Amino acid sequence: MSDEQHRVALFQAHPKGTSFGAQPGGLGLFFPPAALSFAHVALLHYAHSALLDEKKAPAEPIGLVLTGPRLMTNGKTKESVPVENRLPKHIAIIMDGNGRWAKKRGLPRYAGHPAGVEAVRGVVEVCVERQIQVLTLFAFSSENWQRPQKEVNLIMDLFLRSLKKEVRRLDRNHVKLKVIGDCSAFPGNLREQIAEAENRTASNQGLLLQVAANYGGRWDITQAAKHLAERVQQGELSPDQIDEELLSRNLCFTDVPEPDLFIRTGGEQRISNFLLWQCAYTELYFTDLLWPDFNRKALEDALHDFSRRQRRFGRTGEQVRDQTAEAS
Repeated sequence: MSDEQHRVALFQAHPKGTSFGAQPGGLGLFFPPAALSFAHVALLHYAHSALLDEKKAPAEPIGLVLTGPRLMTNGKTKESVPVENRLPKHIAIIMDGNGRWAKKRGLPRYAGHPAGVEAVRGVVEVCVERQIQVLTLFAFSSENWQRPQKEVNLIMDLFLRSLKKEVRRLDRNHVKLKVIGDCSAFPGNLREQIAEAENRTASNQGLLLQVAANYGGRWDITQAAKHLAERVQQGELSPDQIDEELLSRNLCFTDVPEPDLFIRTGGEQRISNFLLWQCAYTELYFTDLLWPDFNRKALEDALHDFSRRQRRFGRTGEQVRDQTAEAS
């Protein structure tokens, strides 16, 4: 069993309060502040070491880090690193591969879409447990209207039925639902169901689940530009007042952090007109898994990969490290 499999096994045993990540000198274990006594921590530390006794011991003892106060380990004082600072605030996903998943099983393309809904449920559950702030799913692009009409009709019907079925579950888990995109092209009964689901969950304070439907990144930027042009034409705004911040406030969603992590399933490695403006500094993660096969472990793998990346935003690696050291 690999080290990563050991970490996944331990995480599954403590899904709401534990995370694992690479640390200098070995593997780091992280726990919420005051969640465990030092006795419990010691037991978990030795249990984790026992899992690794089949392998060659690391050069230094495994480092143990708690969120909260400093902790002496490996003979040195280490600063704690809050788990939430290592997780993305906003995850955006292109859910690709439903049709191919079905065809591999000798089924019609449409059969993959209900299986994809099951994958959505699992991903939402993980995001709720991990206290991710925003999850944006690319459900139906403005280009998807070019697909066979029968498939489009079936997708619209599935969208309608899924909204009716899932809204109670979302509401119970304090999830706020918002559909972004040009909903005017949808059938009337679907528009009504979208409005009803959004209204029912509007006051929820948990995960914000954004479903991009009849959405395209170019369309989003264009509609924002048109809105600003209308304000200029009416004398409410001068061209000199238009800047990045103002344009951003006229896109489909505002007052929401831009995506930190972009995931695409299905093996393709492009962003396909999804959140073009908002993904300027987003970390990209591609997987060959088809969307219905993207389970809880697959999302945890993506989160682990994200936690190891250094996000520079135009700065040097040394600047980022210095700033991190100063903040701690």
